[in-house]
Amino acid sequence: MNAKYKYTKVGIPRAISYYNNYPFYFGFFQSLGIEVVLSDKTTTKTINAGCKQVVSDTCLPIKVYAGHIINLLEKGCKAIFVPSIQSTGYKINNCSKIRGLPEIIRNVISADFVMIEPTLDKTEKIGLKDFCIETANLLGITDKKAVKTAMKAGWKMYNNFYEMAKSGIPYQTALTNALEGKSVKKPVDIVKPLSIVIVGHGYNLFDERISLNLINKLEKLDVKVYTSLDVYPKEAQKSIKALGEVQYWANEVELTGVAAYYLLKNKIDGIIALSAFGCGPDSLMVDEIAYHCKEKDVPIMHLTIDEHTGEAGFITRIEAFVDMLVRKKRMIIGKNIKMPVKHPAEVIKIEKDKVCVGKAV
Repeated sequence: MNAKYKYTKVGIPRAISYYNNYPFYFGFFQSLGIEVVLSDKTTTKTINAGCKQVVSDTCLPIKVYAGHIINLLEKGCKAIFVPSIQSTGYKINNCSKIRGLPEIIRNVISADFVMIEPTLDKTEKIGLKDFCIETANLLGITDKKAVKTAMKAGWKMYNNFYEMAKSGIPYQTALTNALEGKSVKKPVDIVKPLSIVIVGHGYNLFDERISLNLINKLEKLDVKVYTSLDVYPKEAQKSIKALGEVQYWANEVELTGVAAYYLLKNKIDGIIALSAFGCGPDSLMVDEIAYHCKEKDVPIMHLTIDEHTGEAGFITRIEAFVDMLVRKKRMIIGKNIKMPVKHPAEVIKIEKDKVCVGKAV
């Protein structure tokens, strides 16, 4: 590491933008010779620590973020990366809490540390290049050529991660391989009785504690799961327009865009919307999605989560939703194909023109 740098280590909370952008962040900092200290995975302790810092009606993702800041401070981090991501396109805004994240942390946590708080605001023409230069400057790095090289390294790592994830490789596996500079081949896609798309922000869905391992639970029920990682952002944005909607929120592609893509393609049996309790933007987006689901006759279930969400009730709702989809699909197929079902626990699976019978979940 370069001794002239103001900081040689930077802490990154495993929350909010981490789940979408960490491969880029890691590649960027690594190229600059900055050691990344990552907070531990979210636990109940993390959530409780965050809850103590903020007012009770703050949304769960921000409580979790505060908990991860506490975790990094316990690790001895003196510089913590807390970006202010205002907008990702002209008037395509983040919610107020993510926009004001540095101010929230500054006012609720009084510990002695330095926030590395660059701004990304494409509405004000502050793009990624400006964001990266500001990040480097705050770390004491002024070499623009080094920053440009670091950006390329970040994109290379991110693109490797994204292509693996989009091919069907599990999120955590794709992330681990990308950080290690590895690229693994696409797995064999096994046809399953049902397909469900989960629409939700990365910081809710891919945090196994917050989502209560929703993806894994559905896969154990023999469900093919699709997420925002299966759809290119530009395809999601086009799908929003094709459905007659207008993108306003920065992370709307993860909800309305992904739902629109699959609704237009008629590729899924159902949709699960996952959002934090009390999230204003999410409530609007889920209402939009539910309206179009009704038009397309696609069942939707809305799961809301907060620090009190229990796993038992969560599992019951998921199992009931999957069971309903099985019955619905059986009825639809039964009307079109004359094939006796030998046992109530069997469901017909269709792969293109091929019809086969397999056990239901």
